[in-house]
Amino acid sequence: MSQPDPRRWRLLGLLAVAQFMLILDVTVVAIALPNIETDLHLQRETLTWVVSAYTLMFGGLMLLGGRAADLFGARRVVLTGLAVFTLASLVTGLANGPEVLLGGRVAQGIGAAMLSPAALSVVTKTFSGTERNKALGIWSAMGGGGSAIGVLLGGLLTAGPGWQWVFYINLPIGLVVFTLLLRMLPAGKPGKPGEQQGRLDVPGALLVTAGTGTAIYALINAGDRGWLSVATLGTLAGALVLYGVFGWVQRSVRSPLMDVRILARRSVAAGTLMILVATALMISMFFLGSFYLQHFKQYGALRTGLLFLPVAVAAIVGAHLAGQLVGKVGARPIAIAGFLLTAIGVAAPALWEGAAVVVSGMAVGTIGLGASFVASSTTTFAQVDHHEAGLASGILSTFHEFGASLGVAVVSSVAAASLAGTVTTGFTRGFTFAAVTAAVAAALTLIVVPSFKPSGEPVHVH
Repeated sequence: MSQPDPRRWRLLGLLAVAQFMLILDVTVVAIALPNIETDLHLQRETLTWVVSAYTLMFGGLMLLGGRAADLFGARRVVLTGLAVFTLASLVTGLANGPEVLLGGRVAQGIGAAMLSPAALSVVTKTFSGTERNKALGIWSAMGGGGSAIGVLLGGLLTAGPGWQWVFYINLPIGLVVFTLLLRMLPAGKPGKPGEQQGRLDVPGALLVTAGTGTAIYALINAGDRGWLSVATLGTLAGALVLYGVFGWVQRSVRSPLMDVRILARRSVAAGTLMILVATALMISMFFLGSFYLQHFKQYGALRTGLLFLPVAVAAIVGAHLAGQLVGKVGARPIAIAGFLLTAIGVAAPALWEGAAVVVSGMAVGTIGLGASFVASSTTTFAQVDHHEAGLASGILSTFHEFGASLGVAVVSSVAAASLAGTVTTGFTRGFTFAAVTAAVAAALTLIVVPSFKPSGEPVHVH
């Protein structure tokens, strides 16, 4: 029997660093947004798309990227995705107007959607047994840490060499990781000779991405057009139609992007709903907090980034505590407590002003969200067979990115007046909306999350 390749942990480290870059790029721009807005003279709607264009493409094409790895081999897709992401980062940093900036963010999202699921595929095939659980734990820690550290790093870079380095930083890291992966990634065959592998469901990927993009467009403009206006409701109806067509296509094509029937399982549906809401709340808090501290309090990017340090630590603490408790009490109590804690934390800046209130409220809220992320993953994987783990992780990751897109879209509309720099009432409305959403999520969790304790160690996949 052949011995495992001793280089496998170094390979995991390289892939985890690549994943860290992808997740970090969701939140690293949060601190830089006010500076980008000023330098490029962006409108609020355009500013929102700086975040949403990336997360939309990342989430919308994630399942397609995973399917491409199955068909063409993970090595080829990992290297292609990393190359696209790295080059797109250079283009985004060089942007001198909104067109190039958003085009670069779209290209970054496409590269991320190729790289992330293909890299996870390599990890799951390289390790087995207890080593796989340890490897997935490291993978999740890098992914989860990227979200929290992104805000801090964004402040350091924006205050130092400038907001462009939020994107330029990916170049040296991407080039080094690409060079090393070129030597270390196993060749791997996409399939056995004569095996029927199916084909890429490009129409399905385009439909689900178009549906989400249409919904985000409606939510971004709802603050100006009116939430119940014909334009807003009509655009949302168009999004629902696109989702309906996507569901029909998935049931009729030979090689669907995803088996939509898996979403009918209560545990999978509940887990994906939780991660959608939790991610939307976290990105909303980061978005509002960054603008409050920089626009209203007139703090610099560096000071704002450092103030987010306790928020970053809070996310890790919440996830760690939940990981210790979920095997004893089950996911449902963890999720309920997590969302309630988030509601309490975010309610503070909704009721009182002040930088200390905003930061401490976000920290408390993020402890709850860290716990909710653990509850969502354990719930999703609790009743999923091993051969379905890849599909389930792809779905969970997709809803994670869609949550980021929707969170920014909604809160930017609710807080539109304050983001434009005219009044502070928008911040109050934004934090109030987030607090109410978290409280409603806690109530929904009580109803939709199954009552069971996960057997064995939970699997955490971002």
